[in-house]
Amino acid sequence: MSAAAAALSACCALALGASGVAAAAANAASANTLQVAGATVHVDFEPKEFTGGAAPLLEWVRRSASIVASYYGRFPATPLELRLQPQSGAGVQGGKTFAAHGAFIEVRVGREVSPAQLTNDWVLVHEMTHLALPDSGDEHTWLSEGVATYVEGIARVQAGNRTESDVWAEELRSMPRGLPQEGDAGLDHTHTWGRTYWGGAMFCLLADVDIRERTHLRFGLQDALRAVLRASGGLQADWPIAQVLRTGDAAVGTRSLEDLYARMRDMPMAPDLTGLWQRLGVVRDGDSVRLFDEAPLAAVRHAIMTPR
Repeated sequence: MSAAAAALSACCALALGASGVAAAAANAASANTLQVAGATVHVDFEPKEFTGGAAPLLEWVRRSASIVASYYGRFPATPLELRLQPQSGAGVQGGKTFAAHGAFIEVRVGREVSPAQLTNDWVLVHEMTHLALPDSGDEHTWLSEGVATYVEGIARVQAGNRTESDVWAEELRSMPRGLPQEGDAGLDHTHTWGRTYWGGAMFCLLADVDIRERTHLRFGLQDALRAVLRASGGLQADWPIAQVLRTGDAAVGTRSLEDLYARMRDMPMAPDLTGLWQRLGVVRDGDSVRLFDEAPLAAVRHAIMTPR
């Protein structure tokens, strides 16, 4: 073979090699891109970093996105870039959601995460729920975190991914952490962990019950949140909280959100949670709960957990 022919052969081999690498990369990107409820979710991760490989992780992403899409009537953002950061150990270890330059979620996942841990995970549903609410500023983080905390459990019950008794048991254990403590100045001015997450979730529960009572079960908080997503496009929008609550109230024909906010924003309002749960028919039973359909608001409890 002449030197020229050898050089040409080498160039062709390099070109074919580069083409093969590009094709492999394209195939990997395609394999990690999911279509869920009309949305495109690209999952950025290295399967070899996880002992279980790609399949359980992609199924977890698909399931979580489907749960959120079912609750809101559609997935709240498309496309979504989801980055999985491998960590030591197992389990799903936390996440963050952004929308400044397109919808982006980063989740920390243990390299030894098991299929059972992925099935029972709440983190990704929580983070995806953030995509459905406009950004109303740091002062109102309690609303975004409260909605995500409250909706996560209900959405998973509606999808058959969690039991109703498990969600109510968690609320009985954890929601009192959201009650005002000494020195509290209302949700807008008290930024402790308990008030931000469980105080916000408490606001959602009170609003949900009030909407359903006022509308005779025709509407609930789920309808209000769907309307906010439709009107705003979700986290990519910057809305004042007044617009968020007004839009939700208009959709259900009440002033439940606006009235409750007026009572909780600047003062330490402490509702009777024990009495509310009794009226809903939720009674503590050790680490779990018993549910009673004879309770005055049992129909409200059923309506909250029933898919729309």
